[in-house]
Amino acid sequence: MYSQGLIGAGSENKETPEFLAAFQARIDADEKIEPNDRMPAAYRKTLIRQIGQHAHSEIVGMLPEGNWITRAPTLRRKAALLAKVQDEGGHGLYLYSAAETLGVSRKEMTEELISGRAKYSSIFNYPTQTWADIGAIGWLVDGAAIMNQVPLCRCSYGPYARAMIRVCKEESFHQRQGYEIMLTLAEGSEAQKDMAQDALNRWWWPSLMMFGPPDGESPNSDQSTLWKIKRFTNDELRQKFVDATVPQALRLGLSLPDEALKWNETQGRYDYGEIDWDEFWSVVKGHGPLNKERVAARKKAWDEGAWVRDAVMAHAKKVSQRNVTPIAAE
Repeated sequence: MYSQGLIGAGSENKETPEFLAAFQARIDADEKIEPNDRMPAAYRKTLIRQIGQHAHSEIVGMLPEGNWITRAPTLRRKAALLAKVQDEGGHGLYLYSAAETLGVSRKEMTEELISGRAKYSSIFNYPTQTWADIGAIGWLVDGAAIMNQVPLCRCSYGPYARAMIRVCKEESFHQRQGYEIMLTLAEGSEAQKDMAQDALNRWWWPSLMMFGPPDGESPNSDQSTLWKIKRFTNDELRQKFVDATVPQALRLGLSLPDEALKWNETQGRYDYGEIDWDEFWSVVKGHGPLNKERVAARKKAWDEGAWVRDAVMAHAKKVSQRNVTPIAAE
């Protein structure tokens, strides 16, 4: 476990008003906070929660699409989907590494996920029923992720911001790949277009829920924004996503499943219908269609990988002992 991020967390470093003011001044000046820097305990805790949840989401997010690797319609689609799923696994590793700089171990984070104490994005608790779902996930889910993650490249915590630069580049490709799948289906046979429309109908509202609860019900949003961990609120990001996605759906010739959706000339944006927040909170609390299966899959992978972790640690210990230079007797 990394210890750099624990500097400044001890009792000898009191969080005096002067210290907190100086820390906020660094944030306001857009300075990057690095692992060796002193930071408020609450800032550290917020980052561990957010980065850990983000890492879990990348790893759990491999499951819905991985389910279709063997059933992709062509060899090209299979290779592209396999590469995408591997990318998501890499994103999770980048983010776990970023969180470790704050003094938390990957083991601790994984155990919190398996026990239910840590969360991941609610979107991954829905099933992928058809091939069109893979297109919808790429277009909508990765599109929503990009909208949320691009501002994180300017996050105040350096390791998180730097990890997000590569993540966003790869997610942008994933989004275009998903949109191309949807375009192919929409311009195909009537049955293919119907499949694409059905996937859009099922993934649209969960995609809007990805940005989190409305601002008035988001307990961490204000402080995260003040610390510039986040740059925009949940509702601001959700609105940006809707405004960007509606023209894309029109190009596909598909209809977004929202009768209240219309252009607001005065506001210069799209108005949209009420999100089913009861469904959102039900899924967040573990009652979604596949919550239990997703966590069970992560537990199985973690348990079955124990021998690999043990072997790596044993090898590292052996190498460390081998490299110890004995002190010559005087």
